[in-house]
Amino acid sequence: MSSLRTSRTRLAGAAATVVLAALSLTACNNGTGVHDEGASAATTPTADSSSGALPSGSGSGSSSPEARSATGTKRPAADTSASKAPVSSGKPVTCEGSNTKTVAAPLNRPVNHMLLTVTNTGRVSCHLYGYPAVRFGEAQAVPPVIEDSRPQAVVTLKPGESGYASVNLSATDGSGSNGHTVNSLTVYFHGRSGNESVGAGAHPSLPAKGVYVDDSLKVTYWQQSMDDALDW
Repeated sequence: MSSLRTSRTRLAGAAATVVLAALSLTACNNGTGVHDEGASAATTPTADSSSGALPSGSGSGSSSPEARSATGTKRPAADTSASKAPVSSGKPVTCEGSNTKTVAAPLNRPVNHMLLTVTNTGRVSCHLYGYPAVRFGEAQAVPPVIEDSRPQAVVTLKPGESGYASVNLSATDGSGSNGHTVNSLTVYFHGRSGNESVGAGAHPSLPAKGVYVDDSLKVTYWQQSMDDALDW
């Protein structure tokens, strides 16, 4: 009889253990235990995918320092490459009024001289052929070029670079004739052949008082450096 009671006691204890375990599992499935941990584990791989992309509804990744740094590093590199591509791959063209800026500056030394500066404002290199065909005021002919000033090679300007030519406005000893003051200047550009003007002309401004010219007016060939232009 004692053995029977002992067996019943053990069975009752086991049954109680099973009931408690079932109750514990039920409580965990109500949102505070194993069920919530499983949901968290399932969500994490979605945000950290193999491609590195953030979930479509997340905004925190784009505002993190790491994300901003990555974006800032990539975009300037792409923009720089795009802006330089035309310079490295574009075929050189002829320099003329539409792709250059021309400035005319009277000089104190040499006296009675003016310096023409042409700067390439385009995105490809351009060639400055020959010499500037200048027209002061209503002149009907362009002045002659100083043949001894011819450079050894055609002047080529990369974007942002400048070429130069000097203009002898009048005789320093007063021997020139038909001297007069002019208030406007047009600069035309030669093509490869050197026999005609190409493209648009440039219209650099002159001092308000104008410049004095006479029949001794002449120009140099385009030069790669300012010093070479001022030698004449």
